[in-house]
Amino acid sequence: MDGSELLLIKSATLLRLIEKVTKENIDQYAISARLISDAINNGNTIFWCGNGGSAAESSHLAVELIGRFKENRLPLPSISLNSDTSAITCIANDFGYEEIFARQLEGLGRAGDVLVVLSTSGQSPNIIKVLQKANELGIKSVALLGKDGGPAKDFADNFIIVDSYETARIQEIHLLLGHTFCEFVENNLQIK
Repeated sequence: MDGSELLLIKSATLLRLIEKVTKENIDQYAISARLISDAINNGNTIFWCGNGGSAAESSHLAVELIGRFKENRLPLPSISLNSDTSAITCIANDFGYEEIFARQLEGLGRAGDVLVVLSTSGQSPNIIKVLQKANELGIKSVALLGKDGGPAKDFADNFIIVDSYETARIQEIHLLLGHTFCEFVENNLQIK
């Protein structure tokens, strides 16, 4: 198989998966998008986090709000819990890796904020801990998950599962979902 054949196969797989995820999760998507948009309009912060490639997507999506997505507008409160390497290494060293997101959220978050986690498996202890911490603090949560959602789905207020075991396809759809959240926020912004 040459590169062009591989691209055609993977593109077709992704298109089928996007259609499936959209049909199966449209209600959860609408609830999640409104939750994020309402939080921003109420002056609250959106927190993002994930591991590995999902960490990169978390940082990417956070800056779509703090910087801009499509429109020139005021910066919006949006923080990736993956971005402060000093905080991550301090917390991992002193409290354990499973606490790297939860401890930051406890220090920075407040009721009314929204946490968005990205996880291709929903199994990571640090993702589960931050979702539990969000619940304790009155922070609503949205989980973008893959595979069967893992235990993370049991702790999130809203979740969308990409029903695939192919990490790259899961991450591609998580990015699509995140980008549409950002566009929805901009389209519904009450502050300019």
